[in-house]
Amino acid sequence: MDRLSFFSSPLLLGFDHFERLVNSVSKAQEDSYPPYNIEQIGEHGFRITLALAGFRKDEISISLENNQLTIRGKQETNPKVVYIHRGIAMRQFVRTFVLADGVEVENAEFCDGLLHLNLYRLKNESQVRNIEINSSPPKPKGKILE
Repeated sequence: MDRLSFFSSPLLLGFDHFERLVNSVSKAQEDSYPPYNIEQIGEHGFRITLALAGFRKDEISISLENNQLTIRGKQETNPKVVYIHRGIAMRQFVRTFVLADGVEVENAEFCDGLLHLNLYRLKNESQVRNIEINSSPPKPKGKILE
């Protein structure tokens, strides 16, 4: 049986990528490590802060692809250290945030075990476009899907 989703409505044409984004976000929310805050900074700014105690700057990578901001961390263990008790987790992580269209990453700062990502939203001025109505049906430009 096929699973129906909100995006399968015939009124939502071309929104397949949103369904993929929703699925990836729901999977990302299952893991709560590392903890993070999201703050509103001014009218058009945001700050994401991740708590990365024990990580060094060179053990963290940040990438942005298709509106997905991905932060990865991987700590190297020291084989010479013998632990009597190990209560501080040393594990890798991947944390993904889906950014709306028009949201840009300004910069990233790492200080005192906190990674700060500063983002801002471009001012989006709405555009109205009138569509001309032809008297005869035009030929489609692309391949017709069956």
